[in-house]
Amino acid sequence: MPDSPVLVITGASTGIGAATARRAVEFDYRVVLAARSQDKLEQLAEELGGPEHAVAVRCDVTSWDEQQALVAQALESFGRLDVFFANAGFGAKRGFLEESVEHWESMVLTNVLGAALSIRACLPHFREHNGGHVLLTSSVAGRRALPGSLYSCTKHAVTAMGEALRQEVADTDIKVTLIEPGMVDTPFFDNTPSGALEPDDIARAVMFALTQPPHVDVNELLIRPIHQQG
Repeated sequence: MPDSPVLVITGASTGIGAATARRAVEFDYRVVLAARSQDKLEQLAEELGGPEHAVAVRCDVTSWDEQQALVAQALESFGRLDVFFANAGFGAKRGFLEESVEHWESMVLTNVLGAALSIRACLPHFREHNGGHVLLTSSVAGRRALPGSLYSCTKHAVTAMGEALRQEVADTDIKVTLIEPGMVDTPFFDNTPSGALEPDDIARAVMFALTQPPHVDVNELLIRPIHQQG
């Protein structure tokens, strides 16, 4: 167990993050669960076997201090850090006259700055050890513009961020993977979309990327439900 790899997941309290944590533990990973919802995190950590397997850390990804503390807690709890999954994010209604300006600001900070701060927090450790894996949750919406969607714009930024990071660390053994889901039945949606993927479908894709041989770097995984057109 002390030699088991360690995976940090932001946005871990529900949806894709929680499903990935469950799958990762099955693959003998130890997980550090991060989100703003402390109660849900602690329940999930207990479900996954308690402090030997999972620890819960409250973290607002828009806070540089809290992101640094998250990495520090992973190292303190488990003595190593192998994977950082920057998964935290949320959406907004389409339309540039929809939502409040405050909602927009929070979404942009979480989806874009939050992902960048995650990279900045874990990268020094990965560079020091010339290894590690950074995963970023983008979206199908990060591959094409959607009418009136500022959310789509944030995910275009995450897609570019993943490629920019890949190029920056190409001379190292650090891996970078963009996870780009289509419609997924998560708390992201107020109403469950018909025919959507399950969070575990994305979690299995994450584990596919993580279980490749050392010389294989899966850079993008674009995952749609079978009948999604866009």
